[in-house]
Amino acid sequence: MMEKEPLLTESINQRAASYGSAPGAVTLSGSSKPGEDSYQVEGDEDDIYIRRAVVFIEDAIHYRSINHRVDSKSLRVYRWYYSWIWQWGMILAIAVILGLAFVERPSSLSLSSDPRYRQAAWEPPCGLTEGIETAFLIIFAFDVTVKSYLIGWTEFKKNKWLISYTVVIAGSLMDLIVSLSMVCGENIRVRRLFRPFFLLQNSSLMKKTLKSLKKTLPEIASVVLLLALHLCLFTMFGMLLFAKREKSEENAEWETYFRNLPLSLSSLLVLLTTANNPDVMTPAYSLNRLYAIFFIAFSVIGTYLIMNLLTAIIYNQFRGYLLVSMQESVLRRRLGIRAAFEVLCCRGQAEDQGLEKACENEQAGGVQVKTIEQVLQQVQAESYYKHAIMTEVQQLTERRIQSQTFQNLFDVLERDRIKEPPPMPEYRLRCMQTLQFLFSHYYMTLLGNIMALANVVCIFTVLVVDSEKSISDWSEYYLEVINLSFVIFYLLEMVLKIVAFGLRGYLFYRSNILDGLLTLSLVALQMFILVKYGFSCPKWDLPQPGLASLWEIVRMVNMLIVFRCLRIIPKIKVMAVVASTLVDLVRNLRAFAGILLAVYYVYAVLGIWLFHEAITAPANVSSSSNSSAECGSYEQLGYWPNNFDDFASALVLLYNVMVVNNWHVFLEAYTKHTTEWSKVYFIAWWLTSSVMWVNLFVALILENFTYKWDRSQDCLDVERIKYESSVQLMFRDLQEPTEEELAARLLQHPHLHLIQ
Repeated sequence: MMEKEPLLTESINQRAASYGSAPGAVTLSGSSKPGEDSYQVEGDEDDIYIRRAVVFIEDAIHYRSINHRVDSKSLRVYRWYYSWIWQWGMILAIAVILGLAFVERPSSLSLSSDPRYRQAAWEPPCGLTEGIETAFLIIFAFDVTVKSYLIGWTEFKKNKWLISYTVVIAGSLMDLIVSLSMVCGENIRVRRLFRPFFLLQNSSLMKKTLKSLKKTLPEIASVVLLLALHLCLFTMFGMLLFAKREKSEENAEWETYFRNLPLSLSSLLVLLTTANNPDVMTPAYSLNRLYAIFFIAFSVIGTYLIMNLLTAIIYNQFRGYLLVSMQESVLRRRLGIRAAFEVLCCRGQAEDQGLEKACENEQAGGVQVKTIEQVLQQVQAESYYKHAIMTEVQQLTERRIQSQTFQNLFDVLERDRIKEPPPMPEYRLRCMQTLQFLFSHYYMTLLGNIMALANVVCIFTVLVVDSEKSISDWSEYYLEVINLSFVIFYLLEMVLKIVAFGLRGYLFYRSNILDGLLTLSLVALQMFILVKYGFSCPKWDLPQPGLASLWEIVRMVNMLIVFRCLRIIPKIKVMAVVASTLVDLVRNLRAFAGILLAVYYVYAVLGIWLFHEAITAPANVSSSSNSSAECGSYEQLGYWPNNFDDFASALVLLYNVMVVNNWHVFLEAYTKHTTEWSKVYFIAWWLTSSVMWVNLFVALILENFTYKWDRSQDCLDVERIKYESSVQLMFRDLQEPTEEELAARLLQHPHLHLIQ
């Protein structure tokens, strides 16, 4: 479906001359019918070319596709759709509809998940959550309608995600109607499985990641097949080695771990994760030390060779496929900038001369610098980058620039952002200059770090000495005197640093902001202690109830002092890079965490369907003692809170299985209380979470850390660097698209009417 308003405001019947001699140059063309208002030059409205260029540049900044409508009305809708109001509204809608699982039956609104102590949870009346879900499904339907309108029917038919989006909304509404018709009495709500899709479709990076995972699955499957072959081979060896014998005292290994094929497979599978090591080998090892060779060989080959080989394959193959997807993002950015240039090239005054001739003249001479400034003023971008690009434009000496120069203006988007501190205040007094020199010196910061460490050592020493005492026997007087001395030093340090650097210079460093807030909090708490309890008697009355008791305040002071010790991290380069990598993972790898959240959601819903109240606790709490239960069993270990009785407890249980510590306890418990087929669920979750996703996170952490480390080598002050290390920038092997690629993509635009 084409937009009603063509790119040009009057008829262009011939091809315009291409600008310069750049290969693959394209021009814009369109057709019009006499008398149609949509083809007339706009008067009161902003220049349509300016608005198109603005939108294309914003698309480039955010790696968005430019294949959308470009008429005046659609551009307004498009900018509104990608405004922070609507985008955050969609995020809120997705969060609410995902959060309904905690409230719906079976409700998670109880203090404990232990069935022995859990009281009846509040469950919403029929129609409450269904009404909320209906409202948000209508919002999603509106969202997909707007998206479909903006890209047109032709592009909609090619977009599998939008088609799936429509199908999921329709299926959810149908399942919702079924629930209401059954008065909310159904046990299985299929639409709960659909909800993570709303999260996935809202992020282009999640889509790219899923596409890369899909392509990586064959390589992962080959290693998993090798792992299965290894497991089966050693299972057969184990069943032969530990077959049932005549003497009962020699059958402990057979009876516990190798009685039959399913038990043998599960025993060695758990050993592959080291969760039951050395328990699984102890009965045989106690009879003959040579049996240890079997278990050690199995672990070395499976755990340390094949599993690490799987990590290497995931890192290499997934990175390669994701690199291809990120290459498409770079192409989108270059294409958006090039499209903005092409649109501005054809901007002319139709009243003064024929628009065809005006377009030719504009393309021959490039784009006017004042036009670029006008466009940049309307672009919504981060102030730092917008200011940097405007600075580049103002430094241009030419009145008009060509395509390559226009492209180079936006190279700042790929640069590391290095902040420069504000100038230090200038003092005329000699004493103030000396004071400024002393307290702005690196050694003053080093002294502050040493004092912070010394304070923590004092607290640690007191905790070790008084670790066996009860709270009523503690004597906080001497520790409080020490803390007060350190807090006075912290306050003086903060004030003198502000004098030396100025308030803006002090607040420039994030470590100073944290340090200052903690120092002010410590000063406030110390003043409260002095006012309320005085400072004359070394025997304070500690055991006073309430939040304002001396013990609670002193404990809070100690925790703040320990937390303040984090100020040393930015001053140690390696630690600063590691810490910034962790922070950056939270900020830039949210797409990968989002997919993991979706997987958790689906498996939790499936677990509730399959194992809801499968394990029932004894009605009498006193009878649930673990003394009579089998050692190491679910009952003996008291794992009652880990169950699938509600959504929240299901998520916790899945996390415990992902960690793989004692995961065989859950495997055996649900096998005992349900069927042997329950192992399929837990093994599938282990493969998905622990094997594939954890290894994927390891690969991404390595990539992110390598990127940060390479960038940190060029700057001594790590804290001055604000790394804009998006996932696209993490992959340094991305290639620039050629002029021919850009021209070919522009010609394929469904709404721009481009010609060569």
